[in-house]
Formats: sequence, C-alpha cells, structure tokens
Amino acid sequence: IMEGTVAGVPPKGGRKHPEQTLVNMDTRNILFIVGGAFDGLQQIIARRLSATTIGFDDGIAGPRIDQHDDAIFQYVEPDDLLKFGLIPELVGRMPVTTALDKLSHEAMLRILTEPKNALVRQYQKLFAMDGVSLFFEREALDTIVELARKLGTGARGLHSVMERTMLDIMFTLHDDPDIGRCVITRNTVLGHDGPRYELRRVSA
Repeated sequence: IMEGTVAGVPPKGGRKHPEQTLVNMDTRNILFIVGGAFDGLQQIIARRLSATTIGFDDGIAGPRIDQHDDAIFQYVEPDDLLKFGLIPELVGRMPVTTALDKLSHEAMLRILTEPKNALVRQYQKLFAMDGVSLFFEREALDTIVELARKLGTGARGLHSVMERTMLDIMFTLHDDPDIGRCVITRNTVLGHDGPRYELRRVSA
C-alpha cells in the first residue's frame, strides 16, 4: 500500500459486513506519515551513541547526549527502529526519518485554547448547556499545561489533566441551581480548592 497500489477498502468496516462491495483507492499519490511517542527508543539511541570500540578506532568520537535529552531523537537511525520493534519491511519503505521538537509551553497553551474543538471550548459548551458560564484564569491554564508536560505524553496529557480537574465539578454543579458562572483557578487545578462560583444576576 505504501509503495502505491489500488487497494480495496471496505466502506463500512470489513468484519461486520464481509459481503459489502469494496471501494478501490489508488495510494500512489498518498503521503503516509507514521508518528508516535516511541517511548524507550531514546535508550536504544543512547546505547548506540555511547558504545566504545575495542582496539583501533577511526578517531572520530560520536556525540555524547544523555538519554533524557529531547535532542537525542535527532540521531535516530533505521537500525534503532528495528531494535525498537518495527519490522524491516515497514522501516525500509519509510525513506525519511525525522524527529519533532518537544511541544513548548506556549504551543500547548494554544492547543488547549485556540482550535475550534479545543478542550477549553468543549467544556465551556458543556457548561453553557446548563446555563453556566465557564471561565479559566490564566494561571489555571498555565498550571494545566505544566502538569500535562510533566506527564510526557505531549498534547494528550492536556485531556488527562482537564478530565481530572473538571470531572467532580461537572457532577456537583447542579447542587445549586442559582450558579451562573464557574471560575477555575490555579488551586482548583492543583486540587487544593474548589472553583469560585458566582450566582446568577436576577433582574428586578
């Protein structure tokens, strides 16, 4: 498929509907991108870079990089991917191997707030369905990003931290029907305190 062929693709999944008509797809002009965290690959690269030769060497010393340094992925080679567990047939069909920089604090903050389906906007929409306005203080957003980066799973960590922070709040929000605004603070994210609630404004 990666080298370019006409593949038959089941439009509704192949297991539940084995009798369905396949849709032919030409993969010659499709760019395949294989990505992931590859946890454990850094140890394999570090062992290769720190290997010493016995006897005479060429006098060229390789780079000395700690396995916990994010820059170590820049030195990945196909042999490292094979030792990691990928099959040779797959590695041989990927002509370009590169490493991405770790997401910065600012990049993760933008992922958390800016996209159309950003996590912050999703929760704000859920709260709006109950007539409650949800607001995150800037320090709270920064804390969410900091905790997510410590998890080491990239942007996926944002979902874990948000779920942990908002789950109990969403269930206890209905205890007081007069709540009109919910403010998430830094202490809320850290679990030291609950959110700050503001009551609805009642018109005279």
